[in-house]
Amino acid sequence: MKNLLRPAVALFAVLTVMTGIIYPAVVTAIGQTVFAHQANGSLIEKDGKPVGSEVIGQQFDAPEYFWGRISATSPNPYNAQSSGGSNLGPTNPALAAEVKARLGALRDADPGNTAAVPVDLVTSSGSGLDPDISPAAAAYQASRVARARSLTREQVDQLIAQNTSGRQLGVLGEARVNVLKLNLALDQLKPIHQAGLK
Repeated sequence: MKNLLRPAVALFAVLTVMTGIIYPAVVTAIGQTVFAHQANGSLIEKDGKPVGSEVIGQQFDAPEYFWGRISATSPNPYNAQSSGGSNLGPTNPALAAEVKARLGALRDADPGNTAAVPVDLVTSSGSGLDPDISPAAAAYQASRVARARSLTREQVDQLIAQNTSGRQLGVLGEARVNVLKLNLALDQLKPIHQAGLK
């Protein structure tokens, strides 16, 4: 028994040190050296203080801001602790009601806009945390935001273009606009003192 126990304990100790101490230390060192921004949450700062993350959306519903995708997380929107889709199928009445409510909110915020609403403004992503919208979704909201901030449409379009990222590696995914970065750029161009990002 002693002959079996000694190598088992030694192997356990070696594996514990390797997988519980050395491996995490090496991975952490690589992450902090090569990918420090991502390893620390991809934080976005304003005036030296973090206001959000590049990879987790935030709730915006004021007319002077661009709105992101619907969040399917509960009990609060964009809750990273309960990341996940709604699991509602295309024929589910609850999904239809959610889409109808969002369409109503978009139309109420911009009654004169008769353009087709881009699908990403009325649906949630698989994670429920998507921080990005399509350039089409940003363009759909541009007139409303320009009016609410007393900006020209050209100024707003220019901000959208400056905050649009192309496909990853030129082929993966689609062009996208980070909503928080775009809204911060709006506040920098023309602050909304009573409703600006803190």
